Amino acid sequence: MTSTLLQRNSREQATIAVTMGQQIMIAWLFFSFLSGCFQKSNVASSTRPTANQAKSASNAETVDSDSLQSPFSDLHVESTHSRQPDDEVGIQLEDVASTRGITHTYENGETGRCLIVETIGGGAGWLDYDLDGRWDVALNQGGDPTALSVEGQPTDRLFRQLESQFVDATKGSRLNELNYSQGIAIGDFNNDGLDDVYITNVYANTFWMNCGDGTFLEIASLAHVDDDKWGVSSAWSDLDLDGDLDLYVCNYVQFDPRHPKICFDNLGRESLCNPGSLLPAADVYYVNQGDGTFLESSQQLGLVGDGNRALGVAIADFSGDALPDIYVANDTTENFLFVQQADGTFLDEAVVRGCAVNREGATQASMGVAVGDYDANGWLDIYSTHYLEESNTLYANFGSQGFQDVTALEGMHLPTLGALGFGTVFCDVDDNDTLEILVVNGHVNNASWNPFKKMKAQIFTRTNNRYRILEQSGSYFAQLRFGRGLAMADYDQDGDVDFLIVNENDPVALLENRSIRGSWLNVQCIGICSNRRGLGCRVTVQKEGWSRTVQLAGGTSYAVSHQPLIHFGLGSLQGPVELTCHWPSGALQRLSAVEINQELTIIEPEAN
Repeated sequence: MTSTLLQRNSREQATIAVTMGQQIMIAWLFFSFLSGCFQKSNVASSTRPTANQAKSASNAETVDSDSLQSPFSDLHVESTHSRQPDDEVGIQLEDVASTRGITHTYENGETGRCLIVETIGGGAGWLDYDLDGRWDVALNQGGDPTALSVEGQPTDRLFRQLESQFVDATKGSRLNELNYSQGIAIGDFNNDGLDDVYITNVYANTFWMNCGDGTFLEIASLAHVDDDKWGVSSAWSDLDLDGDLDLYVCNYVQFDPRHPKICFDNLGRESLCNPGSLLPAADVYYVNQGDGTFLESSQQLGLVGDGNRALGVAIADFSGDALPDIYVANDTTENFLFVQQADGTFLDEAVVRGCAVNREGATQASMGVAVGDYDANGWLDIYSTHYLEESNTLYANFGSQGFQDVTALEGMHLPTLGALGFGTVFCDVDDNDTLEILVVNGHVNNASWNPFKKMKAQIFTRTNNRYRILEQSGSYFAQLRFGRGLAMADYDQDGDVDFLIVNENDPVALLENRSIRGSWLNVQCIGICSNRRGLGCRVTVQKEGWSRTVQLAGGTSYAVSHQPLIHFGLGSLQGPVELTCHWPSGALQRLSAVEINQELTIIEPEAN
């Protein structure tokens, strides 16, 4: 995934011909000079995105644009903790998947033909499908992407959690998904309190309604959400603010299993096709009709783009007007930022707001997307993962001034040049009031001659207002994998966030968080007038002049669904704190004297 096939092949050959040491030295000299000329403002970090209870659009709490400063001004926000380099040993993540009973490998079905379809999946979704208070997990499966029938194909898996152990509940749940699957979106589409499962496939997508008795029923055709294009990521959110969840589906390119396209590099070797050589597949947007069916409305509402090849999506309020917007990560074409207008339609404002391309004005091969207010200025920032030697991109959101590509200024350029990223999240891993960035990596070119196929996952922490790689955060980060999906949950309910990673042709990883931690607060939102899962809610925690705000975003990362949990890392802050919750319905809730170091469940008031 890069601009042209020749560029991709020449990059891989150049990587072999030129030593990595030479590349790093040249780039280091250049960016050392650059960062000396442009030093970003001294801004401390915030917490991971997910939030509770927002006002209506007309009464939305917004950040005063006059108070916002230039990306290079002296804006300063006090943090409750200042990370020092020797804090690195404090973050520890241990892979416990096999010991906890999650034994699953996503099989991409590769046969040496270098088919592009073999490189994209798969994902996962956290859900409590049986309402026992423990978080279960659904996992995609691949198989043979050229099979013309599902007969004999492996099934997606559902693992039920029992007392910190997981058991395979696929057969009993009837979640019998046999298609070549790519991603999972969990949402309660009918507000009955039960988690439903939407699965994107290379062919027709499927939709599994939770029956409430431990089983699922496939209703994609009945609900009119059985899109037959190659879908990857998808996201639930209440975009029209009518109290139920709508669905955005990212489609990639057109693929014919009967005649899969075979491509060759400029040396005549069979190689991965450049996505630009394949016809794009338009995204779809389904509006929930409230009667169990959906209406496809992408064209009507302006959710269209030129030649998009979408892989990642995040739905949140990026513009500060309390209306949800949609950010789409496209492969080799400009990314979209569909900003919702007052009449409910959308305009793509990515170019004018500065988050369509990178700082050099170049399109990139975008895969995953994370959102979070890393600099604690009250606006949601965007982090997007990209192809090898493109570097990932960090867009800082400055409100009315738009986004700025601050990748190099924040120390994120060089460490990501040698990686090809997919799933990514912002998260305060050690609860020190500073957002870390996690990325899972792995090449897409699975040709036998490619020496850089498998890659290490990365975790970045922010020290002295710049990000840097943590080198000793657990043995998993020394392993080479084809990383794809990355999903967050506090699965063991100990107050910190754990991470599930889906790898192609290697077992999934469950990274249990065993870090040395600060104070914390988890918030679960249950909607009454708003959607039951609380997606789109906004929560602010404050005490004595210190405050942090988090949104509960739809989608994010890559082909996954996170636990809908609002996590605040509070550092050395002592409780109690004040809590303000803004619901999508317009309801505003204030809670005083809230104790910290607990998981708090908030139920929306029945009358606004």
